[in-house]
Amino acid sequence: MDKVTTRSPTLTGNALKIIALIAMTIDHIGVHLYPDVMILRIIGRLAFPIFGYMIAEGCTHTRSRARYLMHLAITALICQTVYWFAMGSLYQCIFVTFSLSVILIFLLDDALKNGGIAERITAVLFIAFVAVMTFVLPHLEVMGDFNIDYGFFGIIYPALVYFAKGRKAKLVAALAGLLSVAVYYSSVQWFSLFSMPLIALYGGKRGNARLKWFFYIYYPLHLVVIYYISTFVG
Repeated sequence: MDKVTTRSPTLTGNALKIIALIAMTIDHIGVHLYPDVMILRIIGRLAFPIFGYMIAEGCTHTRSRARYLMHLAITALICQTVYWFAMGSLYQCIFVTFSLSVILIFLLDDALKNGGIAERITAVLFIAFVAVMTFVLPHLEVMGDFNIDYGFFGIIYPALVYFAKGRKAKLVAALAGLLSVAVYYSSVQWFSLFSMPLIALYGGKRGNARLKWFFYIYYPLHLVVIYYISTFVG
């Protein structure tokens, strides 16, 4: 009799990102249209852990660090422009968070690989800069509603995953990062831990479809649509 082999179910990077994108959209609908419906915010907690994990994967597999960071930073700039003109808000979106994460990863990676004093000092100074941005500036009255989405621990989370070696170590690092975010923010953020089974199914492959630009375009576009729907309804 032929031996039947079974394969563990796996998700591609594209599949995970689509799940995160749907969860993110539900979360933003909850924020702007149905703020009293808590289940929408709970579902939305799946988005950040998945996107953050895939940012770490992107840093690992990118062919051009400069281009990868540039795409994130440009999307962040577009989103912040929308925030400012639509709402007069200084709140920094998730693309700002992930741009800072990528800079941190690349600086630390260079410091660890090259071992130069200049690289190490630069990495330490950048961590101090991030700490000031996330722990100090939001408490200054002159900064208005300035804050960085998911704060210091949200920026650190992809770096923890990136520097962990091996699949199991990366899952442990992801769990540690999410626990840090949940402890700091408390409340609904604990539901982000439900993303771990999905992340554990990640098989390390991107997927056949090239959806990079779709993900970049969708974020600012869906924010604009939801904002104007909320304005019309309001």
